[in-house]
Amino acid sequence: MFNKMIESLRQNSKKIVFTEGNDPRILEATARILKEGFLSVILIGNPDEVNAVANENGFDITGAEIIDPKNYDKFDEMVAALCELRKSKGMTPEEAAKTLAQANYFGTMLVKMGFADSLLGGATYSTADTVRPALQLIKTKPGNKIVSSCFILVRETAEGNEMLAMGDCAINLFPTDDELVEIAGETANCAKIFGMDPKVAFLSYSTLGSGKGEAVDKVRSAAAKAKERYPELAIDGELQFDAAVSPTVAKTKCPDSKVAGQANTFVFPDINAGNIGYKIAQRLGGFDAYGPILLGLNAPINDLSRGCNADEVYFMAIITAALA
Repeated sequence: MFNKMIESLRQNSKKIVFTEGNDPRILEATARILKEGFLSVILIGNPDEVNAVANENGFDITGAEIIDPKNYDKFDEMVAALCELRKSKGMTPEEAAKTLAQANYFGTMLVKMGFADSLLGGATYSTADTVRPALQLIKTKPGNKIVSSCFILVRETAEGNEMLAMGDCAINLFPTDDELVEIAGETANCAKIFGMDPKVAFLSYSTLGSGKGEAVDKVRSAAAKAKERYPELAIDGELQFDAAVSPTVAKTKCPDSKVAGQANTFVFPDINAGNIGYKIAQRLGGFDAYGPILLGLNAPINDLSRGCNADEVYFMAIITAALA
């Protein structure tokens, strides 16, 4: 899976920004990326500090561009651009300069201004601190109203990798039916990037009318709207999880469905279900979980877990750059 992405990046070079340039996990991943030569890297931080941490840990980051916001030669240009972006909020040059002194905003502006293609941050700060600058500066794609997320789950089998896409498990707490439609479309597009043929199941405690309630009505409405908005996708719902994945159960509960029994892309009704669902698959099902992958933005901005290791940084960097 990742070999194909790496080969694609070799042929179409991209540049990624790491906002926490002096974090040893980031530097270990950077050294690996640069050694393999498929991605250009910008590290944000004081060059002396970044190089000191790299040398102390034995990481060769030769070839990485290290940028300190305090000494950036295009900083005034960046301040003017930020003032223009935030003029409706009345942002002054002094406020813009103070904002851009923060690595998460500075890195996001590098992407906004085209100096980099993608950004990966969050090794030491919250998801909100990654998403907020992205919403303010990068903004959502035309036709999109929300930022959402998905996880890609991968499990090795005798036949090869089994892959699933699950959204939204990290961002939207209680999405409306219209928001679920958007989540479905973005999650399906992400699944395609990983080489999947998405078969989308809108999940519920009901299968095609077997249960009642507001939550069921919301999912049923979302599935109907999604079929209309994305006629090229295989979509069904509302479906219980067993009907979505088990051919035997599907044959009994919904024999005419083109998705039931073979779904690989799952839309959860809310963040409770999504977060619990992907973690069950990860911890009990033996899947590796990659994400959260942020969806719906004009450029790829992704968030790391504060508990991440260097391998996770490396793989999320590949995913983030591939989204560009």
